[in-house]
Amino acid sequence: MSEADRTGRAPIDPKLDRLYDRLVGGDPGAVSEALNLVDDRRPAQRRSALALLDRLSQLPQSRTARRVGITGAPGAGKSTLLNALVDALRRQDQRIGVIAVDPSSQRSGGALLGDRMRLGASARESGVFLRSMAARNRLGGLADATWAGAAVMSAVFDWVFIETVGVGQSEGEVAQIVDSLLFVAQPGAGDMLQFMKAGILELPDLFVVNKSDTGALARRTRSELIAGLDLGSAPDDPQWVPPVLLASARDRVGLNELVDRLSRHRDHLEAGDQLQARRHAGAIRFATDSLLRRYGEFGLGRMGGVSRVEQRLNEDPDRSPFRGVLEVGQEIERALGGG
Repeated sequence: MSEADRTGRAPIDPKLDRLYDRLVGGDPGAVSEALNLVDDRRPAQRRSALALLDRLSQLPQSRTARRVGITGAPGAGKSTLLNALVDALRRQDQRIGVIAVDPSSQRSGGALLGDRMRLGASARESGVFLRSMAARNRLGGLADATWAGAAVMSAVFDWVFIETVGVGQSEGEVAQIVDSLLFVAQPGAGDMLQFMKAGILELPDLFVVNKSDTGALARRTRSELIAGLDLGSAPDDPQWVPPVLLASARDRVGLNELVDRLSRHRDHLEAGDQLQARRHAGAIRFATDSLLRRYGEFGLGRMGGVSRVEQRLNEDPDRSPFRGVLEVGQEIERALGGG
């Protein structure tokens, strides 16, 4: 058995080197090729994909895209606001990658898919790359696909946006991937108490009340959000108070301030040496959650439990979380086989 077959690590491949060089050189045309590679289930392609993701994970964080997750209840206007944000950033000559998690792409489409298809139709001309992903339990769940997409797009674009299906489990998954999590609130929705009880308001780094053109209703919702945050637990980062902004995607109001605050948050993370630590912690959580989904607490218990698995994942800082899942997963399978 060859070393590549035994370890899962691909030998040096000139084609892979060229693909990597195109990605880090900012070639948008390489993105589709790379995403197709990481989605390929054949063994040889899997090894190449893991090698590519390993190399991308070693890029200096400061030269990769600003990663922003967009979440909020259905009807808050997340897709419309994202479209407006993309327009505002394109006017600044920024290049943008978008991962749109589509709850209906496996079935008949629908309004959300339609909005995203309109965004995607202009992508080739506008400096925007869109990849729509189904919210389905494939390869361990949504996070596998979004992690790969974010890793590839971050090497090429200035900004990478990940739009979630809505409020729920996806916030925790996306928070593992992004630098900034943006919560989009709808005026008068009356969901704030439920969100507080569920702990959802503890995750975002920024809040925006969309549809500020509703006037007093939007301002009242903003006040409710601020009050809810004041009543919540202390933030993990005492140096960053999540701002609560007003914006209107319809009227293109408040977008420049939103972009500015998103940029400030990324700058804050870099200035405090938190960016790399945040991404690394997210990668470990992603890998641990993936292993838990696949092997359960019993399987991880054969390795000494969750804390021991996290230690194993931390031992090789140069491997991507995908390789961590593969290699530690192989150890778990050997432990289960021997038990």
